[in-house]
Amino acid sequence: MTGLHINWRGPLASCNYDCSYCPFAKHVSSREELARDQADLERFVAWCRGPQARARRLSILFTPWGEALFRPYYAAALVELSQLEHVAAVAIQTNLSSRLEALSQANRGSLALWTTFHPSETSLDQFVERCGTLDALGLRYSVGVVGLREHIELIEQLRAELRPDVYLWINAYKSAGPGYYQAGEHERLAAIDPLFPLNAVRQPSLGQACAAGRSAIFVRGDGSVSRCHFVADALGNLYTDPLAELLGERPCPQQTCGCFIGYVQLDRLDLRRRFGDGLAARVLRSA
Repeated sequence: MTGLHINWRGPLASCNYDCSYCPFAKHVSSREELARDQADLERFVAWCRGPQARARRLSILFTPWGEALFRPYYAAALVELSQLEHVAAVAIQTNLSSRLEALSQANRGSLALWTTFHPSETSLDQFVERCGTLDALGLRYSVGVVGLREHIELIEQLRAELRPDVYLWINAYKSAGPGYYQAGEHERLAAIDPLFPLNAVRQPSLGQACAAGRSAIFVRGDGSVSRCHFVADALGNLYTDPLAELLGERPCPQQTCGCFIGYVQLDRLDLRRRFGDGLAARVLRSA
């Protein structure tokens, strides 16, 4: 069965956190926005139950602008999708601040969480306790953090607190430009995350072979499809166009790619093999 990885993002754009590097900090969605987001999500889940989706082995990642698990309809969607036989993996990006027990009926073989620790919004002890809740529920997860220089010691403490088999990934703080990290700091972060050196630079990508648009797509709430989050050109619509006509070999049109959900699809990096079905939740395969 042919595989297809889908990154999905609806109109939801709100979060309970106030991170300085996020444009949606403390934004509150209107009732109309939430109603549209729920309707879009339910339409997507219905498509996943349909014949075009059932003909493929699906991997699905929800990448909301903000925190989505506060909304019960997201937990319900994750549980339902995890139970579909052709869904090999389903995940969502989350700060773990919501009621995680809502996921208790999910299929543990396919559902996993892409979690992120935000030191300005919660304490290390509180976050590790939330990870313990996932452990008690038997849910797989990765943990990530933005690699700010002032948080390096805290990141090292987080690594010591997590189970050894939990992948702790670090997003380099590239917004500050080259030379942000001082002597020894890059090495400290790479000692925690073996893939940090790949994230610390923008990957050359122009003209290179990439699964984006071939076996991975980005779907917006209205069904419009692009090859990835970072190329706006529409390939068509998931709900009105045959899926096979949307997919094809498409070398990358961008000079560089600096985000994991983009460069992980570059063939030359061979990262899809290293993650396998854990790709949706950024969970590395066991050695």
